[in-house]
Amino acid sequence: MGIFNNTENEQSFNEAIETRRTIYNLEKTISISDEELEELIAHAVKHVPSAFNSQSTRIVLLLNDKNEQFWENTKSILKETMGPDRDFEPTRQKIDNFKHSHGTILYYEDQSVINALQDKMPNFYENFEIWSNQANAMHQYAIWTALATKGIGASLQHYNPIVDESTASQFDIPNTWKLIAQMPFGDVRESANEKEIKPVEDRFIIKK
Repeated sequence: MGIFNNTENEQSFNEAIETRRTIYNLEKTISISDEELEELIAHAVKHVPSAFNSQSTRIVLLLNDKNEQFWENTKSILKETMGPDRDFEPTRQKIDNFKHSHGTILYYEDQSVINALQDKMPNFYENFEIWSNQANAMHQYAIWTALATKGIGASLQHYNPIVDESTASQFDIPNTWKLIAQMPFGDVRESANEKEIKPVEDRFIIKK
């Protein structure tokens, strides 16, 4: 029996969707080993779809000192960008909170893959950038939800493009990779608040 014909599996999938929330307050621990974590991410990278099977999404997993280095670097850049006339303390606290995590996943799109498709199919030139971002978002959601099934919290951050150059230099990232998002993760230190959900009937139309 296939997965989509199994009621128990359908319920588990629905529960996973509900479990995934934005969690800002994280622990430095996680409920699984780093090896299991790597397998979880690799599974998503292997199976998440992309337009024309382009497989343009790239993932960088930062753990231990590398995780702390990324957020310290981000904090330094933000402090310099904001300048001495603005109160930096709220930003410092926010970044230190992300730093207090088990790790961070960096989501990239390989522009060389996208450019090659644009050259090959110029009629779809503008669409390939859109489609690559959609594929990246699917990777984000798949990994985020998979983490949630293990009791691991995460949030999605966007400190690009101001951290792009320094991050590429610091972690030897190929120059064709474009940073899309950052996802700090760890065991849940503080659960998310109740989420307001607008009426589904206002957002879901059925035509028969």
